[in-house]
Amino acid sequence: MSGNTHTDILLAGAFAAFTVDLLVYPLDTLKTRWQSPDFSRLFYNAATNTVNRRALFRGAYQGVGSVIIATLPSSGAFFTTYEGVKAFLNTHAHSLPHGSLPDPLIHAAASSVGELVSCAILTPAEVIKQNAQMVNTSAATASSVSPTVQTLRKFRHNPLALWRGYGALAGRNLPHTAIQFPLFERMKQAIWARRERDGTKTGTLLESGLVTAVSAGSAGSVAAVLTTPIDVLKTRIMLAAADGEASSSSSNPKPSNGNGNGLVDALGNKKTQVRPRAGGSKSMAIIREILAQEGMRGLWRGGALRGVWTFIGLGLYLGVYETGRVFLARRRGEDVGIEDVV
Repeated sequence: MSGNTHTDILLAGAFAAFTVDLLVYPLDTLKTRWQSPDFSRLFYNAATNTVNRRALFRGAYQGVGSVIIATLPSSGAFFTTYEGVKAFLNTHAHSLPHGSLPDPLIHAAASSVGELVSCAILTPAEVIKQNAQMVNTSAATASSVSPTVQTLRKFRHNPLALWRGYGALAGRNLPHTAIQFPLFERMKQAIWARRERDGTKTGTLLESGLVTAVSAGSAGSVAAVLTTPIDVLKTRIMLAAADGEASSSSSNPKPSNGNGNGLVDALGNKKTQVRPRAGGSKSMAIIREILAQEGMRGLWRGGALRGVWTFIGLGLYLGVYETGRVFLARRRGEDVGIEDVV
């Protein structure tokens, strides 16, 4: 972290998150809709046996505002924690009985701690975002109220319910980053070492960004595909968070399309509630439901799309982040080389 201040890391991380959110958010919307239990009802035409592409791609940026607001501080918190823990472990690991820790273990530990901090900030925005992405904005059901506001109204009686998905989000991100960051750091070092041997290393910001983007995108896509089942579970839990709030708010006498007291989903439609068995958890109940309805394929739904989304998004994210760190340090007159961020 030589040559970089905490402000550099916060600014670079926030700018990287903002850039990626705007560019690849539509792919995240498609992934959420594909993994939703309501995909067949909302985006599939059983009569023609085809996907309703117009409905699927409509409102691709629904909910983006909540994510932009939250990812700026959450990204800054992640990178500040990640760099701080990594520096701490590198500095103090030599005092351990068996010497220093292996780099992959340091990177995995640092990224995991960073994720725990980041997820606490990001969870409410993720819950709002995923439910807003599922709001039907077709001409027949269009409302003057934005999808984000419609989603927020479901939590007005219990705002703390917005954090119900923290365990699911952390449960997905921890193994994801534990796989991704050691691979990323190793691939990045290998590419720099090869360019050094070949005499092709230039030390420019563009080269730094490209090397980081390729390393991060490749490592991230591997981690994304491997953790797809956890991501499917996270999506279902976060969508169910709005279901629960809609259901509980219906305790205030309010008719539900004349259909009694059935559970209402993020679109205001009735659906069957997933009830855990005695002694079981809601997560296990959702997994059982997916397996019963779709088999093992259901747990891997959206894996290919998630791999592509992560390759593009994470490549841009870390590419912009590390390039930004070098740029900000050099702008202050610091003699920072690429090796300072490797």
